[in-house]
Amino acid sequence: MVTNRLVFRRLASWYAETLWRRPDGALACHHAAVVSDGFIFSKAPGAMSHASTIVAAGDRLVAAWFSGSLESRPDVAIFVSVNNGLDWSEPVEAANGRQDKGRRYACWNPVLFQPASGPLILFYKVGPSPRTWWGSYVTSTDGGTSWTPARRLPDDILGPIKNKPVQLANGDILCPSSAEDDGWRVHLERSTDLGNSWKRTIPINDGKSVAAIQPSILIHDDSSLQLICRTRQQRIAESWSSDGGNSWTELRLTSLPNPNSGTDAVTLADGRHLLVYNPSSRRRSPIVLAVSRDGRNWRDSLVLAEGPGEYSYPAIIQAADGLVHVTYSWNLSRIRHVVIDPGKLPGAQT
Repeated sequence: MVTNRLVFRRLASWYAETLWRRPDGALACHHAAVVSDGFIFSKAPGAMSHASTIVAAGDRLVAAWFSGSLESRPDVAIFVSVNNGLDWSEPVEAANGRQDKGRRYACWNPVLFQPASGPLILFYKVGPSPRTWWGSYVTSTDGGTSWTPARRLPDDILGPIKNKPVQLANGDILCPSSAEDDGWRVHLERSTDLGNSWKRTIPINDGKSVAAIQPSILIHDDSSLQLICRTRQQRIAESWSSDGGNSWTELRLTSLPNPNSGTDAVTLADGRHLLVYNPSSRRRSPIVLAVSRDGRNWRDSLVLAEGPGEYSYPAIIQAADGLVHVTYSWNLSRIRHVVIDPGKLPGAQT
């Protein structure tokens, strides 16, 4: 079954690229807000490339993803590429799942995070499956060019499960996380000392009435936060905190569709919120950027990709120059990078 699914996705990838590729090598993403749109690499490290993450570190962008023969196989590792403003570097392996006794496990869902001070952090998971994986991380003091040896997080800490942490006004780092060993349940992990120690909250849902994972965090003010989550209930779920993430409301379903696929969201410097998601209850196509002023009412503003194939697992950030960067999995074989001017999005002034 897995083999057949992979063959189908490769065929879909060929079909989409053959029909939609423009002569300049870019896919058709026509919109005044799109500054640039292209692939991070031309030659993939492995047959499957998925679950990208992106961060602004100093004067450069750093992207990471997992790649190997197929998700969950032991050869799947974390790869990194750096953009110095001109182009993306060739992918380099930053971490793998080799253990002390020689055994090797798959790596999963990297998450890049640059705190206000200290080195760049690359979180990721290691293990045979999401039910049994554990959290690890490496750090870089040169903007993603080189990385320390891997370190394992404490046993009860998984790290950010798919989407980026946020650093609150008081300096606390808050990681959006989730676990799949006892239903799909969302929790938060907090560090008050720049990642030297961590404290995990209790799950905010029971994993049954609303089965949710992979939250992202929106910031409404110093104390008001919002979680946006993937679910098995064919809709995006949300939860709110009025005390800086110490306690959360019951996770509830929104009206936004979700085909059991990852999303990501970011709060812009001007207070608006952006969400990247698949506006479908069944398919991972199209992939769309939505805008909101209050985190409750969303407007689909920009179609990033649509048509045959799978466009999924996005990551989104805003850089210091105000531009927004989105990466996503393109047919599970390549990583797409789109740069957006948020001031030119529909509804920008409303």
